[in-house]
Amino acid sequence: MRTAGLALLFVLGLLAAGGLSAGVVAATTTTTGTTGTTTTMPAVIADGVTISGVDVGGMGATDAYAAVSTSFARPVVLLAPHSRLAVAPARIGAMAAVRGAVSRALTAPAGAELKLRVILRRRGTQRYLASVAKRFDRAPVDAQLALRDLRPVVTGERAGRSLRQLNAMNAIFTAVVTNTRPDVKLQFAALKPSVTRASYGPVIVIRRGSNRLYLYQGMRFVRMFGVATGQSQYPTPLGTWHIVVKWRNPWWYPPNSAWAKGEKPVPPGPGNPLGTRWMGLSASGVGIHGTPDDTSIGYSASHGCIRMHIPDAEWLFNHVSIGTTVFIVSA
Repeated sequence: MRTAGLALLFVLGLLAAGGLSAGVVAATTTTTGTTGTTTTMPAVIADGVTISGVDVGGMGATDAYAAVSTSFARPVVLLAPHSRLAVAPARIGAMAAVRGAVSRALTAPAGAELKLRVILRRRGTQRYLASVAKRFDRAPVDAQLALRDLRPVVTGERAGRSLRQLNAMNAIFTAVVTNTRPDVKLQFAALKPSVTRASYGPVIVIRRGSNRLYLYQGMRFVRMFGVATGQSQYPTPLGTWHIVVKWRNPWWYPPNSAWAKGEKPVPPGPGNPLGTRWMGLSASGVGIHGTPDDTSIGYSASHGCIRMHIPDAEWLFNHVSIGTTVFIVSA
């Protein structure tokens, strides 16, 4: 114990002379006894020491542990559309080695800037972000075509969005590892709809009762034609159909129907019942076509098809496409 006494007198002498700071007094001390040398940890951390931005200078181990733990437990705030989400590091499985950092701080020199060691859980973060995506992702909505007051109406499309989960994960990990907590604005990828209002092309509306065909470009009226529709015993079918085939100079083949019994196929040319153009609909056996019988236009005279003057059918053929929607109504 004589050695320890001499050391104490030496320190007291320096203090009296003003030659030793309080920080040095707090440093690790070594004592030698009959059983050997013993190293004692300082009671407080040196001034100005920080652990990942948390000032722990002058604190004891217990207070430093509490301060760093509290700081690390702060949530990361995610800015989502019209929402603020607070996710604590523990929620995604992140952990920090606080005790080890405090131990290092106790022996660090004044002003030392120490880093907090952090363990990240990628799978836990992925699960959390998947739940966020489920809440905020939106599927795109295509423009929709409908008939209202005998006119086509196209509803507006709506873009969708998809959370950029990798970007969000990187931002969260950076905030946790650096023990900073800036707000993280979530980024979303825009999802474009497949069908937009502007992409809608020609639309046909056939008014069976008045024997008229109206052509629209989307919702814009283009032209009206007189047509012939089906007789009462062979009515043109009501509903929403589409053009599925387009043929120039078609052959006419007799359908499997009583009225065509005994008829033979007619090649292209004058007198062909289909004229020079055929626009077949998704309604079986029904189509829009020209006719050599001009006097039938304006009447319910066909066997279910929609007849047009041959020049009109040729013009319409050039202004519609396969897939064009055809509304047939009773008006």
